[in-house]
Amino acid sequence: MALPNEILTAIFNQLSSSDLAVLAQISYRFNAVAERILYSYVYITDNISEASPYPLKTLWWCDGMRRRQHLFDTTRKLQIRWQADRTAPPPHYLSNICDRLADILPFLLYLDSLDIFLGPANLVPPRELQQLQHPNAPLLMHPIERVLRSCRFTHLRSCSLGAEWTKGVQPYTGVLTSFLASLTSLRHLRISDLHSDSSLVMQGLPLQALPELSTFRGSADAAATLLPGRPIQYLLLTGQDSDVNRENLPRMACTTVPLKCLDLSAMSARPVLLRNVSNYLPSVESLRVKLALRHTLHYAFSGIRILASLSTVLSAFHQLSYLDLSPTDIDGVGRANSFEELGLCREWSRACPSLRRIIFPSQTEWVVNEGHIWSQIQ
Repeated sequence: MALPNEILTAIFNQLSSSDLAVLAQISYRFNAVAERILYSYVYITDNISEASPYPLKTLWWCDGMRRRQHLFDTTRKLQIRWQADRTAPPPHYLSNICDRLADILPFLLYLDSLDIFLGPANLVPPRELQQLQHPNAPLLMHPIERVLRSCRFTHLRSCSLGAEWTKGVQPYTGVLTSFLASLTSLRHLRISDLHSDSSLVMQGLPLQALPELSTFRGSADAAATLLPGRPIQYLLLTGQDSDVNRENLPRMACTTVPLKCLDLSAMSARPVLLRNVSNYLPSVESLRVKLALRHTLHYAFSGIRILASLSTVLSAFHQLSYLDLSPTDIDGVGRANSFEELGLCREWSRACPSLRRIIFPSQTEWVVNEGHIWSQIQ
């Protein structure tokens, strides 16, 4: 007796993409079940170079979806990432491929997760791109906006957007804010290239937009315009530590719930930044940081002991329970020494009594028990 489709789906879900591709050729029924699984989670990485100047996997997927429109409602996760090496040709032609994507994406109404990174697609200066366009062509916009301009994903919960960035490229416009305003269920947002030249466009986002957003990753200026009035609890900042200043930090503190997790591992942070953060974000319970030690801490101590200077900074965090220094370059602090690390645990916990867990640059992890005894996790 033939197995029900539900059981076939449960079995096929355990198989790799290559195995599913083989099964899809066995029969019409296997093909129908396998295709729905293959097209529900799509992960595409295109490497663009002089030898391969087009994102062919993306084009093949677009053509495949155009032939299989019955699969539009099956796609739940979509990741498309373009990478380019130094031999890649000028990216003028990529705007046409963005339009190919724009013909497909609006029909994926049940997307739960979207991750689009368009690599070099935005590296053409706007003036040069304007000259290449027809006089009656639509207004210039960021490639991400070209792809998403007609999309409305009411089920989307996770969204990551971006392209390579340099000064003078096309900034984001109001198209981005219109797209974000339509994401009523979004919880996690990352915009990797929303820098100061275009972050002001976020001010056009209505206050009632993104009512469920809890996580944001991006620049300090973008965070300063996005966080106020929203329930964001996890923040990862990108860029330089000098980008985080006394102008944008106060706005980051204007969330509707206390900001609990702050991740500074994407920048080299000086202790002075941590001091400023403690003034405006005292509710932080989890802190992950890549310390820039050689510029800021004196070398009165040897090895890991130079981190003792953090005691004063940590004393300003009254709710901090988790401190992760593992992104810090170990070459700047010497070799790991369990006795020195234990001494720092005790010293920091006196300065910050709420501290319960510490990960050092050596990757060693320490926790404290109810008796206030610190021990290393093996």
